[in-house]
Amino acid sequence: MVVGRIGRPHGVRGEVTVEVRTDDPDLRFVPGAVLLTDPADRGPLTVADRRWNRDVLLLTLQGPDGELLDSREAAETVRNTELLVPVADLPALEDPDAFYDHQLVGLTARLTDGSELGEITAVRHEGADLLVVRRVDGGEALVPFVAAIVPTVDLDGGFVVVNPPEGLLEL
Repeated sequence: MVVGRIGRPHGVRGEVTVEVRTDDPDLRFVPGAVLLTDPADRGPLTVADRRWNRDVLLLTLQGPDGELLDSREAAETVRNTELLVPVADLPALEDPDAFYDHQLVGLTARLTDGSELGEITAVRHEGADLLVVRRVDGGEALVPFVAAIVPTVDLDGGFVVVNPPEGLLEL
């Protein structure tokens, strides 16, 4: 599961900015944490140090060979790398209405009348959570992931029920 993406280098000592994609960055990016990478040949990377600069997470990393990425040039070599943790390492969610993105991707989206809308191909987090649905009739639909519009999520059954307000699917 993706927990972050390395952005541009910060300064000249190898720190990198991180686009955080986890709700618990203090747990995921603790010094000593080993993170898998995509592309895989850039990792694994180990968090050597971390700090916050206002609302931007800055990491100092060790490469797969154990060497510290200690220059701007070294930091540039891992730019745009996605940082991953194995799904098995994720804690169970206590809220029955909370889901990890990987649990939703691949589910069938059905309308309230039982007809198939399509398949969830991604979850976007852009101010609000949006399900990206590849429609059976072609194209994509963005469905706000809120209880009023997605009242049912059945992981065991492999589907969600979508109750779209008028006009949502015509956008």
